[in-house]
Parts: sequence; C-alpha cells; structure tokens
Amino acid sequence: MQTKSIDEIIAQIRMGDIIVKTEKGAAVKVEQTRHEFLFGTAITNHLATKHKNAMPEKDRKMFIKILSENFNYAVHENALKWYDCEKKPNVVDYSVADEIWEICHKLNIPMRGHCIFWEKEELVQKWLRKLPNPELRSAIGRRAIGVTKHFKGRISEFDLNNEMIQGEFYTHRFGYGIINEMAYMAKFGNPEIKLFVNDYGVLVEHGFNAYAYIMQIKDLLANGVPIDGIGCQGHFFLSRKNESSGMASTSPEHVQKMLDELAKFNLPIKITECLFMANNDKGMAEEMQTYFPILFAHPKVEAILMWGFWEEGHWIPHSAMWKKDWTPTAQVKAYHDLVFKKWWTKTSGKADKNGNYKTRGFYGDYEITSNGKTKKMKLSKKNGTLKVNF
Repeated sequence: MQTKSIDEIIAQIRMGDIIVKTEKGAAVKVEQTRHEFLFGTAITNHLATKHKNAMPEKDRKMFIKILSENFNYAVHENALKWYDCEKKPNVVDYSVADEIWEICHKLNIPMRGHCIFWEKEELVQKWLRKLPNPELRSAIGRRAIGVTKHFKGRISEFDLNNEMIQGEFYTHRFGYGIINEMAYMAKFGNPEIKLFVNDYGVLVEHGFNAYAYIMQIKDLLANGVPIDGIGCQGHFFLSRKNESSGMASTSPEHVQKMLDELAKFNLPIKITECLFMANNDKGMAEEMQTYFPILFAHPKVEAILMWGFWEEGHWIPHSAMWKKDWTPTAQVKAYHDLVFKKWWTKTSGKADKNGNYKTRGFYGDYEITSNGKTKKMKLSKKNGTLKVNF
C-alpha cells in the first residue's frame, strides 16, 4: 500500500475549498492574509518599556515589526513565571507581562500562558521554598487563582506545572494530589481556562523523556486532573547529519512516532518551545526544512512556537533566526519559503460559464476580489469550505 507524502497530508488536513459565485467569465483573485494555524514565538521581557533592562527604542520598533510580519501567536518567555511576577512574598507585579500582552493584542496576536507553576526546585523562589506546608499551600492557591483571574478574557490557556518529569518540589512536599489542587484552583480563577502539560526530551534529544511523559499524562488523566492539551518543547531539533554541537540528536522518524503516540490521548498538541541547532546557519535552516513539515503535517498539532527569534534577546543566541543587527539568517528564508510561500494561497482565475470559480486554499483569512469588489473572509478548518457570492 502506497503511503501519502508529507505534502499530500498537509494538503488534506490544512486546506479547504474556496467557491466563488460571480458573473460568467469574471476575473477572481484570491489572496491569503493570515494563517489559521498558529505559528508563534516567545517574547523576551526586554520588549516591555517597564522592564529595568528594556531594549533601546530602535530595537523595540524592529522587534515589533518582525513580530507582526512573521508570527500570529506568542507566549511570554519569562514574564508570567511565578518567580518573575512575585519576587517578594505578597508583592505581585504583572506590569511587564501586561505590557507585552497589550503589544500583542494591538497586533491581533493571541498569547498562551507559560507557566502557572514550575516543578523544578532550583526555579522556585527562595522565600517560597522556606514556607512551611500550610503557608505554601495557601501561596499555591493564591498564585493559581490570581494569575488565571488576572488574565481572564485575555489568555485562554496555561501550562499548569512546567516540567513535572524533571522536578518534584511541590509533589515532594504534598504528594501528587497537589497537581489536582493546582488545576482546580486555576479553573476557579477562570473556569474557561485550558490547562496544558509541558516538558522536554519528548520529540527531541533521542526522546529520553518520551515514555515517562506518556505515563505521566495517563496517570494525571486517570486521577482526574483536567488536562486539556499537551505541550512538547522543541529545543534542539538536531538530526544525525548535522550533529556537531555535542548534544543528543534526534530523527524525523522519532518525531513522527512520538507525535502519533501522544495523539492517542485525543488532545491538542502544541510545539511550545522550538529552536534548531547546528554548527552554522545553513545547517539550522536545513533542520527547520526537515522538521517543520513533519510538525505541520500532524493533524493533532495546532501550533509551533519558536523560543524567540532575535539573537540579542534569545536563550541560545547562536540559534536565533535574526542576528543582533537584525540581519536575517538562512532560517528566515527557510521559514518564509514554507509558511508564506509553500503553505500560503495566492491565486487567480476566471469564473466558468455558470459564474463559478473554485480553488483550494490553506485555512486562514482571505481577501477575495471579483467584479471590482473585495471581500474579507475566513476559510476555517471547522467548516472546511468557504463560499463567496458577488
């Protein structure tokens, strides 16, 4: 039995029909203006003017320009983490996170929440670690309710407790039942919130955490934790042919296999922290060209978020898409060739003798022109078909 190619799968799951009714023989132009699929990025704290180390205005303007032109989804890199929002006990400050959200909101870029808690002890505030259990439990409730309530109507999903395979600060203190408490307190702050698990070493680095992650998700669901989605960090996508950084490599086959395994939970999957590594720009572009189509072609994957894009504000500067002086790397070309060319619809033609024009298009927003009129419409995956009458 012949298997479908990645391109055939993408066409099947990421495209729908556009049917235009107009005058016989009339010219029709179809231009996509936005993807429905979420191509996102993490945003450094330094973008906020309120941050003590805010980036210079020239860089800030360039950052926002590139953000608006290349991404339709975002996440705070650090500004929503508990250690950033509450450096001192009972002194909660969301000003940096709020400003970043406002910037994205003006650009029509929705944000996800990362993260309510972080299980690794070394990333828990010292004052928090010193609390006796009753006070710690109270602080956990205050945090879960406070952050989801504060962003209610603005941020609709959060990573509940980041990297639970890697740490055990909260579970060591209270047992695994604390995860249920965290989740239900978060939903008390905002009953509509969607909660994700999030971890690394699942798709990449030989998948050393993959099966532990699957068992953890099974256990959480079996114990009634309201998990609404699965986050897979994508740091260090690195194939064998490009292995030169000393980090464990992965393979396209492993990524596909693990996505298929996680899909069995029938929950949305988001690639939450993506970056590519190799010994040069060309190698990193090759990694993107290899792995982006695999991620985009999987029916359960709803988003791919780069973990930053600018060298000056990047966790691993070497892997950034734009250099410090804003020079685009080879990754940018690879990204544009996929997201805005190969997976982008821009076409035209003429209606037939019955006044019908039909084409296929990637799900997203469109401007459709005929008879001297332009209509702004949306082709959604939910509906599968867009019908336009002129």
